[in-house]
Amino acid sequence: MAELVEVSDPADPRLADYRDLRDVELRKHLEAEHGLFLAEGEKVVRRAVEAGHQARSFLMAPRWLDGLADVLAASKAPCYLVSEELAEEVTGFHVHRGALASLERRPLPTVESVLEGARSVLVLEEIVDHTNVGAIFRSGAALGFDAVLLAPRCADPLYRRSVKVAMGAVFALPWTRLPDWYDALPALSARGFTTVALTLAEDAVPVEDAVAGVDRLALVLGSEGHGLSPRWEETADRRAIIAMAAGIDSLNVAAATAVACYVAARR
Repeated sequence: MAELVEVSDPADPRLADYRDLRDVELRKHLEAEHGLFLAEGEKVVRRAVEAGHQARSFLMAPRWLDGLADVLAASKAPCYLVSEELAEEVTGFHVHRGALASLERRPLPTVESVLEGARSVLVLEEIVDHTNVGAIFRSGAALGFDAVLLAPRCADPLYRRSVKVAMGAVFALPWTRLPDWYDALPALSARGFTTVALTLAEDAVPVEDAVAGVDRLALVLGSEGHGLSPRWEETADRRAIIAMAAGIDSLNVAAATAVACYVAARR
């Protein structure tokens, strides 16, 4: 059972995992160096632990103990009890969801293991906004996709904001990073996937036509600004577009993913 430890000093070194959560660059460095990530909120903490991630510690106000009593009962990690004011001072924001957990990262699986048995996968290139990454994972999980592959420069799915927006879907969908960016799409085609890139290219066809009849689908999505790189756009098996009303050229990448996943799930 988790040991309950009351803490009243915001400078207590035992709270180091939770410090300065609004400083994105600092957090990325700290989390990579120490091999950890944070989960925020009762549901997300529970889903992270149930997915097999080992807790380093928990941080919460006493009134949130009951909601996670079973999780704490099964853990040997310490649970630091703090006032809500102290939690805000340490983290840099109001922890309105009440509970935080610091958890151990696991080694990334191989592409082969992530794709084993998969029929529908999402492939992300240089999507750098953590909110968009989290929303994409949530849409993919909700609409029946089996896995996610990320190019090397995509935002971290286990960053706190991504995990929160995904509502824990980053623990439900197998994912990993692609070791080879340049030939990533031809390699997927060689594995039996039809790569369908969402793009504004002139030869793009409606997404419902692009995915029709496809057995193993890899839906390819580009960055928030310039979209897909020329290399990925050219090497995709098919190029697809979501038809827009007059005056609008495209959707935000997270919204576009939700629409395309919905269409693909019904192919």
